[in-house]
Amino acid sequence: MKKIKVLLAVRPKMLAEVIRNMVERQPDMEVVSEELDAIELLLVVSTMPVDVVIVAPLNPDREPKICRHLLGEYPQLKIVTLSGKGDAAFLYTSSFGKKRIDESSESSILGAMRASNNQD
Repeated sequence: MKKIKVLLAVRPKMLAEVIRNMVERQPDMEVVSEELDAIELLLVVSTMPVDVVIVAPLNPDREPKICRHLLGEYPQLKIVTLSGKGDAAFLYTSSFGKKRIDESSESSILGAMRASNNQD
């Protein structure tokens, strides 16, 4: 089974630990890197296989600039953005743009990551 390779770009550290724990409990997913610096994030994506980037926190009213840049360079990539309060989550792909994850629960976020990975 091919694992979904996840890169975390999550602050604060406590939120990053929660997200890492959520991903690492999944038999079909693995965290391949954790990067907070935008330059390092771009370098890792360019040198390592990554399927999903998780970015948090975000302002739910604005698309993070990094999403546009990453999807322009790596159209196969999926990006999940989370609000700091946990009340909003979005999935970005080059094929359908921004899609709100209906419920910001663990199962909904993981389901969106899996569904997006199976679209290729």
